[in-house]
Amino acid sequence: MKRIGLFCGGFSSEFNISILSATTIQENFPKEFEIVKIIVSTEKWLVEFQGELIPFNLNNGSFTFQEVHHKIDAGIVYIHGNPGENGKIQALLDMQNIPYVNAGPLASALSFDKWYCNQFLRAFHIPVAKSIFLTQINEKSQDEIIATLGLPIFVKPSDSGSSYGISKVKEASELHPALMNAFKEGKTVVLESFLDGTEVTCGVYQTKKGLVALPLTEIASENEFFDYDAKYNGKSQEITPARVSEDITRQVQDQAKKIYQLLQLRSIARIDFMIVQNVPHVIEVNTTPGFSPASIVPQMLTCANVKIEDFWREIVTFELGL
Repeated sequence: MKRIGLFCGGFSSEFNISILSATTIQENFPKEFEIVKIIVSTEKWLVEFQGELIPFNLNNGSFTFQEVHHKIDAGIVYIHGNPGENGKIQALLDMQNIPYVNAGPLASALSFDKWYCNQFLRAFHIPVAKSIFLTQINEKSQDEIIATLGLPIFVKPSDSGSSYGISKVKEASELHPALMNAFKEGKTVVLESFLDGTEVTCGVYQTKKGLVALPLTEIASENEFFDYDAKYNGKSQEITPARVSEDITRQVQDQAKKIYQLLQLRSIARIDFMIVQNVPHVIEVNTTPGFSPASIVPQMLTCANVKIEDFWREIVTFELGL
């Protein structure tokens, strides 16, 4: 029986959300595999094994329990943010020749950074919002930003996978506080023009039979946008399948598959879109989408009549070549 290390936790503000995602995955994982949580924090990495928390050896992917040496055969990285969603753990596993189901370091890092990802996709003529990239808070004047993007403006940490630090700026006086908030969460910040339309998201994964695009979910947030509160505290309606036409559904699913292939993604990815005048515009690419019982991808799977256990069996057997 192969032992799968499920990396969760991490260094970002969404540590607890990652633990919830990992718990759902562990509880619904195919029984032909042994899956153990590896809880990652800035202080230490610990393996949950037979009711105990044991130090995990980063140098060779192993741990010792009751004087017996154990190793993981493969990994699933399910950390929302640093150091998983940005590809750092994948690079570590590559150096140790430990296989994993996720996208590699380059694809993960590129998808993780909102600015670089959207500029990459723009080069392939995929519609994205007009944007400005900042490395310092005073790099561009307020007047220049508003003249370029108009109002409202979305202000986001570019290099952070967290839902924290994101603001919708409706008045000029709100811009500087929003930038300060974003720079607390990341070293770089992206400002995007407002896209007025219907927000939908599409899950995509690879199996031995090919790429699968799940039913779309429509996101109708009670807040100004789909922020942390909307995602995790029930302040949004997540409607699956989305209330859009078959033609729009097909367009979004085809675009999501194309993006998955262009970025060389693996396992499950969830790609968010805004439908503006019947044209899907990419908002964000999530290579580690939430997987708690309340998360969107499990809702999509339920709509598609796919059991979570079967879903992970298909991913693991394909990505690990089993």
